Amino acid sequence: MNSMILKILVVDDEPDYCEVLKMILLEEHYRVTTCSNGKEALKLLQKEDYDLVVTDLMMPEMNGDELLREIKSIKPSTEVIIMTAYGTIEKAVATMKEGAYTYITKGSAPEELIFEIKRLANSKQLEIENSLLRKQNYGKGFMLDSKVPSFQKILELSERAAASDSNILIFGESGSGKEVLATHIHNYSKRKANNFLELNCQALSESILESELFGHERGSFTGAMQKRIGLFEGAQKGTLFLDEIGGITPNLQGKLLKTIESKKIYRLGNNTPIDVDFRLISATNRNLYDDMKDGTFRSDLFYRISTIVLEIPPLRERKEDIPLFIDYFMEKYQHESNKTITSMSDPVKNFLLNYTYPGNVRELKNIIERLVVLSENGFVGEDCLPPEFQGSYSSQPPEESPSPLKVKDDNKEPSLRDLRKELEKGYIESLLAKYPQDLDRVALILDITRRQLFNKLVEYNLK
Repeated sequence: MNSMILKILVVDDEPDYCEVLKMILLEEHYRVTTCSNGKEALKLLQKEDYDLVVTDLMMPEMNGDELLREIKSIKPSTEVIIMTAYGTIEKAVATMKEGAYTYITKGSAPEELIFEIKRLANSKQLEIENSLLRKQNYGKGFMLDSKVPSFQKILELSERAAASDSNILIFGESGSGKEVLATHIHNYSKRKANNFLELNCQALSESILESELFGHERGSFTGAMQKRIGLFEGAQKGTLFLDEIGGITPNLQGKLLKTIESKKIYRLGNNTPIDVDFRLISATNRNLYDDMKDGTFRSDLFYRISTIVLEIPPLRERKEDIPLFIDYFMEKYQHESNKTITSMSDPVKNFLLNYTYPGNVRELKNIIERLVVLSENGFVGEDCLPPEFQGSYSSQPPEESPSPLKVKDDNKEPSLRDLRKELEKGYIESLLAKYPQDLDRVALILDITRRQLFNKLVEYNLK
């Protein structure tokens, strides 16, 4: 992400120091104005807007803390960095409680000031991007329009919970829309004007995940070439969404618990505590209740992150909503592919309305994109379906729900999809017979979660 080019006002009663700072900041391509006292600074601020004021703390006529209060009363969105001498650091720290962005010790290396300005610029850039993202996410409203009473109840509960700062845990299968619901909660909350940051915990190693969350100092480990602000700091006064939280290690679970309880973090390589103010939304497709019994997930952390628990039903339990999703994605990908679909074969219609979508909304979206891309002359035929589904729904009327293991016609050879289902069922049965008391081991061998294994047992009527 590229930093914004900030408009900066430098205020210091030492003209030479002002000029030195101006030269340094101009080399970083910022737009810089200087003045020698607080009253002159206020006049400039009344005439035009500045993103940042860098001001000395101790000045004649008007001190930096007085200037800070005036700025926050007339231009609340303007950030202020205080410059201070060693003897007045305590007073500079106090200004942060009054709204100063941070303070810099005079005489320190210019890189320290540049770093803080870049951090501010990145934060403002992130605010802009999040504002755009929120507008885009309102376009995802179709995923939250539902005719299903159970899902409507989840939405109502999520909107009521959004008004608080309580931690929320979202359960749901992969692809069911957990991130969309988390964004919806953020947009309904009092934090909606601030950042919504997200991270998939399962995709990262423990060391990288810890650095992403807590940040690190330069040189804190091999490859740490510069200071990094973590997501806890980046989500200041906003929302942090941790997806697949069930995948984090016990060691990191302990650090996360401590952060939630104290609202303080320590960057890697630094023992100075940093206050953080974030709202936590977590999500997982794992059964954390089983994980707590197994000892792989801490119960104290679970109860900290699950003040409100929401469970998104899978798409197969939202049959009434499937036509809405189909219409939305068809329109979306026609527009993106610059194509117009005028007709669709009955087998394709039957498939789209009757398929169980184990990959949920994400799988439906991918299938629709494929259909539109492979369509010819405005027609979507059965050959546009993924090969394993071709022929499966040729004679199936839309009203019926096809059995995934049922051969369509006794006089025909079974389809590839039917054979795969039978093979999967048989393999699971053989593993259950081999390890009848160890479902965790069966799930591990199959490379699926325990929850997904239970879904398979229900689907195939296995005990």
